Amino acid sequence: HIFKTSSTPQKNPDFSEQKHSKEPSSLQCMHLAVVACGDRLEETLIMLKSAVLFSNRRLCFHIFAEDSLKPEFEKKLKEWPSSYTKKFEYNIYPITFSVGNAQEWKKLFKPCAAQRLFLPVILKDVDSLLYVDTDVLFLRPIDDIWHILKEFNSTQLAAMAPEHEIPKIGWYSRFARHPYYGTTGVNSGVMLMNLTRIRNTQFKNSMIPSGLTWEEMLYPLYQKYKNYITWGDQDLLNIIFYFNPECLYVFPCQWNYRPDHCMYGSNCKGAEEEGVSILHGNRGVYHDDKQPTFKALYEVIRDFPFEDNLFQSLYYPLQSKFLDTVHTLCGRIPQVFLKQIEKTMKKVYENRVIVYLGANHRY
Repeated sequence: HIFKTSSTPQKNPDFSEQKHSKEPSSLQCMHLAVVACGDRLEETLIMLKSAVLFSNRRLCFHIFAEDSLKPEFEKKLKEWPSSYTKKFEYNIYPITFSVGNAQEWKKLFKPCAAQRLFLPVILKDVDSLLYVDTDVLFLRPIDDIWHILKEFNSTQLAAMAPEHEIPKIGWYSRFARHPYYGTTGVNSGVMLMNLTRIRNTQFKNSMIPSGLTWEEMLYPLYQKYKNYITWGDQDLLNIIFYFNPECLYVFPCQWNYRPDHCMYGSNCKGAEEEGVSILHGNRGVYHDDKQPTFKALYEVIRDFPFEDNLFQSLYYPLQSKFLDTVHTLCGRIPQVFLKQIEKTMKKVYENRVIVYLGANHRY
């Protein structure tokens, strides 16, 4: 099903140890998957850009896209400078559903969003994967969330953040007509998965007394609950982990920080302490004026020239834009948005200085 593998790796001292490794290159990658349909081309590219800007280890992008978007993805990614394209490789896949009615799946919630449910089935050679929605921005290296895979216990096979921190104003706890995980449900916009475990697990379910594999379970589960679900594939994931809570690792809200965490007052303690790690601009907030703080971050990363100085062309413009948002609830806590990105940029510079000094020392 792969359209193309592109971005041929070039010589890169940062990844020289991989050249001598006997492992396949796919095992050395941090795998990142995204599903893009409709008007999500730019959003997806900005998300990928944020991943490449800060990450340390090599990245493997798995882009699931409508046929019409494929040439645009290839064109835009080839325009990136070689100092960045050598940090990743990518595959572009068509939208496919292995079980059930493809048109039904495609129309479930947003166009093509249900594709994420089929990642364990399609990416059979990938062991672990980070899936993100197109409207996600990384404010620190993917390496840091990738390390959470090592924190899984023997039964955990996926990680997500809560849908809300406060049950009394959470959507699931107030309105859901189907089972959901925990007290507030989980949000599937950032989902870390051990695909090998998912493929090898028999899942408890509400349809038959015995377990079902992931692929066997998806369509019957949809058929049973389709009249009760509002958020499509996310609701199905909540139902699955309601019946299999031991399979889920719940990571804190700073790894999936959304407008809900600040528009009703600040309610993500992890972000207050550490800063936002992954920003999730759901509800279209990058493209309207409802949450100018989120929009400012999106626009600054979008407009950042790859080869420019990160502090001068990214951090300082961001600080300046944030001054215009202090009248909003999210804008009143700029340090929450800036803390992690500042720390990340300092590390990037420290690493570059060490590499530079090391290179000069050899002569």
